[in-house]
Amino acid sequence: MRTVFLKLGGSLITDKYTPLTPRPDVIQRLAQECAAAQAQAPDLRLLLGHGSGSFGHMAARRYQTRAGVTTAADWRGFAEVSRVAAQLNRLVADAFGAAGVPVWSLAPSASALCRDGELLTLADRSVSTALRQGLTPLVYGDVALDEVRGGTIVSTEEVFDWLARRLRPDFILLAGMVGGVYDRDPLADASAQPVPLISAADLTPVADGLGGSHGADVTGGMASKVRVMSNLVQALPGLQVRFFSGEQPGAVTRLLLQPELPIGTLLR
Repeated sequence: MRTVFLKLGGSLITDKYTPLTPRPDVIQRLAQECAAAQAQAPDLRLLLGHGSGSFGHMAARRYQTRAGVTTAADWRGFAEVSRVAAQLNRLVADAFGAAGVPVWSLAPSASALCRDGELLTLADRSVSTALRQGLTPLVYGDVALDEVRGGTIVSTEEVFDWLARRLRPDFILLAGMVGGVYDRDPLADASAQPVPLISAADLTPVADGLGGSHGADVTGGMASKVRVMSNLVQALPGLQVRFFSGEQPGAVTRLLLQPELPIGTLLR
């Protein structure tokens, strides 16, 4: 059996410039593409995750939740971030369920504990049981308690990092708006060039050219995503991570069936 983690980026499934604005047509298409892959590969073990886009990120930026939660107003903001992140998760879960994907939503905030922004513990038994029983666990970027900051935010990549070290997936696929990793921000510089392959051992030249995120993103944008995944593939040498565009119809199905296809950027 092949185990694949797939993240649907917040910029892909929401309009990151407009608060609380999903892209329902895109979400439905992605759900159908995952269902098609599962129908063709019954032995595929799939963990889904999604970003928060204009739901969780905008609220988290307003309350500065990533930096810490101390005052009464901060804690109310913490609850608000949790609520809107779960709101988007419900939209995703409903669309995937309607497409025939047996999703089981698992909120990271129910068990996550951090220390000064670093994830210390997260329950993984439910995820491993779901995969073993043929379900598709669904996680997302969420709030978390923090021993130093009171509360903080954990990104989907950080959740994937924690789970991957325990569940050892074969591939991690990160679907966003752009077609992979570029040497410069392609939305700001038309001369930016795609980087088809990144070695985690030689990341610095690429990482130096990466920026943050367009729209709200309190977890660091592409630069943070690449660094988290780079640390992970160094810890798990057999793991491969692919960054690609989910805007291209059919790309998700093709990569779930053949993650080795040269689409986007491969990090190994």
